[in-house]
Amino acid sequence: MSITFQKDLEAKGFIDVPIDPTVDLVQEIKRLKHEKNAVILAHYYQDAEIQDLADYIGDSLGLSQQAAKTDADVIVFAGVHFMAETAKILSPTKKVLLPDLKAGCSLSDSCPPHLFAKFKELYPDHLVITYVNCTAELKALSDIVCTSSNAVEIVESLPLEQKIIFGPDRNLGDYVKKKTGRDLVLWNGACMVHEIFSQEKIDALRETYPGAKFIAHPECEDHILASADYIGSTSGMLKYTIENESNTFIVATESGILHQMQKANPGKTFIPAPPNNACACNDCPHMKLNTLEKLYTCLKYESPEITLPEDVINRAQRPIARMLEISEKLGL
Repeated sequence: MSITFQKDLEAKGFIDVPIDPTVDLVQEIKRLKHEKNAVILAHYYQDAEIQDLADYIGDSLGLSQQAAKTDADVIVFAGVHFMAETAKILSPTKKVLLPDLKAGCSLSDSCPPHLFAKFKELYPDHLVITYVNCTAELKALSDIVCTSSNAVEIVESLPLEQKIIFGPDRNLGDYVKKKTGRDLVLWNGACMVHEIFSQEKIDALRETYPGAKFIAHPECEDHILASADYIGSTSGMLKYTIENESNTFIVATESGILHQMQKANPGKTFIPAPPNNACACNDCPHMKLNTLEKLYTCLKYESPEITLPEDVINRAQRPIARMLEISEKLGL
């Protein structure tokens, strides 16, 4: 990952400078957005107050695609660093900002590109499919990028004899293997948020709410997915709650999505699936690093900015384009 932070601003303390408590952050963010011709993107896992301020809310790739269609000069991505990188890949001429430079990702960090490159060398006759939740450098090492919503269809679109490496998420890879029957070579990476759900606590919740539907993201471990009524991407889970007649849902993914579920279904009940620790819900500590204060200073000083080498952008664009081409042919 190549990220350039405006060091002169950092040295002067602009990013962490105390903010006048009388400042109306919401109004100032709206003013700065208009002044700088910026668009604000918020992932489903952001805090509710940030989601409510965003121009677009959604999954990472979809948000980057939306931003690329706009005439905005500046993209502010309230998410994590690999998402901001994806926005830069799809909008190389726009300035891309990330409210907190430390907003990383346990999944993308679990697959260092230099180690994956060596892993890839062990399987020279394999095509590489990578989940979009990875760094720009990893995308640049790939043949096709996929999302959690199209991973199964992307793999099924390839000839049966085609050997495949799938990374970086082993749980999504296991799910795809079971759905397709294909023998994928998996990189051993995972998302910390989706690996700490407690089966025992989920079972107890289902006994308490016998009519509830249990829905889960395919980044969850296999034993969690085995008991799910629905498995799908964050957007897919949201759609399911709207279309399904049930009034209660137990949701196994980052708890930020519950805000949009509740807004879309004001009469329904949403319960975050509990993790195997003392916390009642499952929050991503990286996602939650973004705050209204950081969103304000990010817009005001246009920092931290995400930059990528041109060759990385060019190489990363190809596997994304391949995915979009396959998706179009399949009508996804």
